[in-house]
Amino acid sequence: MRQTRTPDGTSVPVLGQGTWMMGDEPGRRDAEIAALREGIDRGMTLLDTAEIYGNGRSEELVAEAIEGRRDALFLVSKVAPGNASRQGTIRACEASLQRLGTDRLDLYLLHWRGSVPLAETVAALETLKDSGKILRWGVSNFDVDDMAELAAAGGEAVQTDQVLYNPSERGIEHDLLPMLTEQGIPVMAYSPIGQGGDLLDDATLARIAERHGATPARVALAFVLRQEGVIAIPKASSVDHVRDNAAALDLTLDAQDMAELDAAFPPPHSKQPLAII
Repeated sequence: MRQTRTPDGTSVPVLGQGTWMMGDEPGRRDAEIAALREGIDRGMTLLDTAEIYGNGRSEELVAEAIEGRRDALFLVSKVAPGNASRQGTIRACEASLQRLGTDRLDLYLLHWRGSVPLAETVAALETLKDSGKILRWGVSNFDVDDMAELAAAGGEAVQTDQVLYNPSERGIEHDLLPMLTEQGIPVMAYSPIGQGGDLLDDATLARIAERHGATPARVALAFVLRQEGVIAIPKASSVDHVRDNAAALDLTLDAQDMAELDAAFPPPHSKQPLAII
């Protein structure tokens, strides 16, 4: 598995597993657990979840999937902005740890900005880090100005910014992605195959996929992973889907592929509002 590094020097896989909307349907539970375990077996050991995913059901599903394998994983969860006060962040983290059946998180993110001052949330995250309940922290859905405010609020220890990024959502390429790359902060791309996999039926991706003997999902992931310092966290609810995602690491897009993708999904030429789901 290809790796990238967080600012503190930790190696993490560039292809992980998202869990949004997993754990919501009891009838799919066994298939979802099998999918997560298949991904772990294939080196996709970064697992991303959040307290708001199914009101904790996603974290509980992850706990079952990783039982007995915790030490081999890079486990990520998130605090909701409504819980991001100093004491609220600590309580939320402790609740997530209990649902996940672990004593620490490898990475804990502020899910998006809310009304709590960033300095207060940063102080809480540093307290959690000092106590060993989290090993490092980051943010999600932060744009360039947000990252500047975070730094001014004492947030120099931020380890990642998790944002929406895929072939149809390229706004970060204008300013946010170059800035984070320069600072050595990896981007964690959520919904890299589109919201709910909505890029799977795209004609351009299908044409490129056919040329390579691949699938549209692999093309979308290869697009996201074509540059250093980007981590993709697609969700896959079946073993077959996980296997297809993992195969994206073997696909390299050529100049013709990129020209067709640029024509279908033009790169930004000016500042774009940060896309958020």
